[in-house]
Amino acid sequence: MLIKQISVFVENAPGQLSEVTKVLGESGIDMSALSLADTSEFGILRLIVNDPDKACEVLREHHFIVKQNDVLAAVIDDRPGGLTGVLDILANVNVSVEYMYAFVGSKDGHAVVVIRPDKADVAIAALEANHVSTLDPKDVYRL
Repeated sequence: MLIKQISVFVENAPGQLSEVTKVLGESGIDMSALSLADTSEFGILRLIVNDPDKACEVLREHHFIVKQNDVLAAVIDDRPGGLTGVLDILANVNVSVEYMYAFVGSKDGHAVVVIRPDKADVAIAALEANHVSTLDPKDVYRL
């Protein structure tokens, strides 16, 4: 299943990242996963939140550039090589991973990894065929 992720473009300046988290916190938006990639001038903050539509709305009201993307959350064995197995499944069906990052916690002793594949439907089908669970959005937003 696909889940909504928001990407916030943040100026690479002191206090900008804090402003994003402040706006979200004051609006009752809870973050369950995040990733920050930067260049010399700006960063891309990728977030999984409990209410992605509301998060986009309030961030835009505060003049942030925000985009939504579909990603999947794969449940993998939390052991050495667990991620390799999932990546091999995707490679075997010619799916590229554009980026990925992990959740802060775990689910029932398993790790949860957010993956942005280039072919989401193919990725989900391949993972399911190989008994790798993907989380439902309502479960992800509660983590």
